[in-house]
Amino acid sequence: MPDGQEVDLYTLKSEKLEAQISAYGAAVIVLRTPDRNGNWEDIVIGPQDLASHVANHRSKGPIFFGVTVGRYANRIAHGRFSLDGNTYSLTLNDGDHSLHGGPGGFHNVVWQSEPFANGVVFRYLSGDGEEGFPGNLSVTVRYTVTGADLKIEYLAKTDKPTVLNLTNHAYFNMAGAGRGNILAHQLKLFASRFTPGDAHLIPTGEMRSVAGTPLDFRKPTTVGDRIHSDDELTRLAHGYDHNFVIDEQGAKLKQAAEMYEPSSGRVMEVWTTQPGVQFYTGNFLDGSFKGKNGVAYGKQTGFCLETQHYPDSPNHPEFPTTVLRAGQTFQSETIYRFSAR
Repeated sequence: MPDGQEVDLYTLKSEKLEAQISAYGAAVIVLRTPDRNGNWEDIVIGPQDLASHVANHRSKGPIFFGVTVGRYANRIAHGRFSLDGNTYSLTLNDGDHSLHGGPGGFHNVVWQSEPFANGVVFRYLSGDGEEGFPGNLSVTVRYTVTGADLKIEYLAKTDKPTVLNLTNHAYFNMAGAGRGNILAHQLKLFASRFTPGDAHLIPTGEMRSVAGTPLDFRKPTTVGDRIHSDDELTRLAHGYDHNFVIDEQGAKLKQAAEMYEPSSGRVMEVWTTQPGVQFYTGNFLDGSFKGKNGVAYGKQTGFCLETQHYPDSPNHPEFPTTVLRAGQTFQSETIYRFSAR
């Protein structure tokens, strides 16, 4: 790090998957998996080295490559929420709003780390008042590689009431990192509704059917088919940047998405205990960041499927709660499962 702090990088391997995970941001840096012909390739775009990773996150427009995002993934309107009669003001880093926990969020710290069989565990203590959030929050993130699965487990405890929304922000290109855009990928979402937002992507509070909109991925659909439609939903987001309500609710593990890349045959299933998933198509990648092998990442050269609670939930009591209280334990699990056909 710029201050001389060392950052550990862990490699997790199975016969079907290889991941490299960094203690800076508790981030997925490399994810290698075979195509239908058995050829292995890295399928996440991101930084070439630690220096560029840190510089990106300390810039005015960080890209959040592969990192653990918190305390609150996605947006909180005007950086304000009320809890138990108290109003909290957060650091603003997305115009008039708070995004992904603020500039000093979980993506921009070095986590304590410890390896275990098939995996690595990261720990971080977020102090009371960090980026405006209340409570001392202890967070644990466990990565495990088993067979064709990358499993991410989240656990958190607080000493006073707070709000919490944790996710991973990996950008995938299943043809291979740096191999063009992701518009030929085919997506299926297990979601019949989404949470529409305003011009700043702040939810209105509605949960609307995807029927008749460019957001209908209930059947496998090529990502590029409707991404440039004149529909207000895709126009305001400059593509896809929407939270989907997973059909099967409750705390058990259920499938949220399946992505297929035709040229390689790679398939990624997303399973989660969370109620929502954000589909983002890298609309603000503009070619200014040069990543692995010096490749400049242009618009829509990677996609994210971020398992999560809904954006701005602290200001929408009709959404599933994101409140965590002293004595409670937050737990969630997400699995990215890979195959080829």
